[in-house]
Amino acid sequence: MEVTDSPDRLRAACDEARTAGVVGLVPTMGALHAGHARLLAQARKETSFAVLSIFVNPLQFDSAGDLDAYPRTLDHDLDVASQAGCALAFVPSEAAVYPDGPTEVTVDPGPLGERLEGRSRPGHFRGVLTVVAKLLHLAGPARAYFGEKDAQQLALVRRMAADLDEPVTIVGCPTVREPDGLALSSRNARLTREQRRAAPVLFEALSDAAVRVRSGERSADVLRAEMARAIGAGPLAQLDYVAVVDERSWEDVAEIHAPSRALAAARFGQTRLIDNLLLPWPDGRTVHNTNAQGGA
Repeated sequence: MEVTDSPDRLRAACDEARTAGVVGLVPTMGALHAGHARLLAQARKETSFAVLSIFVNPLQFDSAGDLDAYPRTLDHDLDVASQAGCALAFVPSEAAVYPDGPTEVTVDPGPLGERLEGRSRPGHFRGVLTVVAKLLHLAGPARAYFGEKDAQQLALVRRMAADLDEPVTIVGCPTVREPDGLALSSRNARLTREQRRAAPVLFEALSDAAVRVRSGERSADVLRAEMARAIGAGPLAQLDYVAVVDERSWEDVAEIHAPSRALAAARFGQTRLIDNLLLPWPDGRTVHNTNAQGGA
């Protein structure tokens, strides 16, 4: 596995790889876990040249404290990447990504970027889309892989790629979970033992919503109320939000008459966790974020 901090080298390596096959890009902020390894494994399976980027992007943090506290585990991350068959790891410095300091030109995420995670983390998605756009431009035509755990981010990246005619296929990959249902996240390492035992309540609430829909419940208000009740009754969870949105438009729904997604966010002490689940579609059909969308 080649390791480089040079944007020029990344571009050249991807250009060279495309002469013989397809480039797969997995953008990350490091602190890799089995979920990232799954993204790399899928990229390696579907492309001939899998690239991993590791960059803790300052634009998507709303406080210097959160940025400083984000785990940096480069040696571990490179081991994970190598074992997963990564061909090239791009590990740039902040100066390499933003050579003139904080960029004045950013990507506007639109109205969806101001809701849910965007409301809880102002400016977050503007920072995410800006750095993803830069990575896509460096890699060139490719398949880019993102985890479904960050479903709103995935939806926004897809919209950006489509609206800006990026020559890229955006591929969503299923959430990887612990045996008790907790979605894998670098944030999980911050949980105390008691908080870790309490954290699966998010998945339990989402799963209960899915069971209710499968049993005939169509009222999104009922689903939201039951999810909020279940999470709020948890011993350590401080509810941030619950939502039920249309899978395609990401607008709030009143009734489940099309593929929809349930989402939840809560704090466990100082650690904020998110999760989501695609709800069963009444006529038996379903829509998965694992379907690729995009151009190349």
